[in-house]
Amino acid sequence: MKFLLLIFLFFFYQSIFSQELSSTVFINSDNIETSDKYIFEEMKVAFEQFLNNQKWTEDTYKNEEKIKCNFIINIVNLPSISNFEASVQILSSRPVFNSSYESILLNHGDKDWSFEYVSSQPLEFNENNFNNNITSLLAFYAYIIIGMDNDSFEKLGGEKHFQKAWKIVNNAQQSSYIGWDQFGSNNNRYWLSENLLNPEFEIVRESFYNYHIKGLDIFENNAEKSRESIIEDLKNISNVNQIKPNSILIKSFINSKSNEISNVFSKGQINIRKEAYNILSKIDPSKSDNFSKILN
Repeated sequence: MKFLLLIFLFFFYQSIFSQELSSTVFINSDNIETSDKYIFEEMKVAFEQFLNNQKWTEDTYKNEEKIKCNFIINIVNLPSISNFEASVQILSSRPVFNSSYESILLNHGDKDWSFEYVSSQPLEFNENNFNNNITSLLAFYAYIIIGMDNDSFEKLGGEKHFQKAWKIVNNAQQSSYIGWDQFGSNNNRYWLSENLLNPEFEIVRESFYNYHIKGLDIFENNAEKSRESIIEDLKNISNVNQIKPNSILIKSFINSKSNEISNVFSKGQINIRKEAYNILSKIDPSKSDNFSKILN
């Protein structure tokens, strides 16, 4: 009887305190001609189980604290049987205090993912070694997602998770897969990880924290104070952007937050709205038209 009670308590505890991610994987294979479409259904389940069942940290998460994230995988080529080339869009969000709104933390596209996958393949991951390009990429973004979530609740709170992601980058450089080194694109995994740990971008991470805690989380109670705080964060990010233009970290912030920021400043004092528009257009001139709704 005591043994059964222990088993019950174990599973009860597991149901309350569980893994960190609540991830959904979407796989689009419409452009691929193959008779074995079932492989993509199996792939979806396997990738989701890997992301959601792995214990990524030593931290304790309740079910309601799990980080919501999506991996949208577009299979673009099938060079040979069991070899896939894909792009993947990674999105994650966190709840905003005192509201039902979910704020996007990460909206990042990775265009250079090639991997091998066969039916019933076990997905093995060892943080000290490179096993394959599936688990390395999924684990890398798992740590990035967790790190950014932590950064949004605690100043520089994601540091240890970004260190884990950097370790994956270093291990993956022994492979021939692209996206893991500093050469080629400056928007790859290497540079995303490098930016997050680079002291020159520390003010961006601190602004990311302030944006959520002193900006969005107080918006329902004090919208004007929230806007004033966010303006200061945008100024700090703009200053870093002048020194480190076209950095992937600032691009990622703007891609994730542009619509949200436009909505935040679509109301309020006109002088603050104009200031927000000018700063945002300076950071990313290509989105000036999107930001124009701030002035309307």
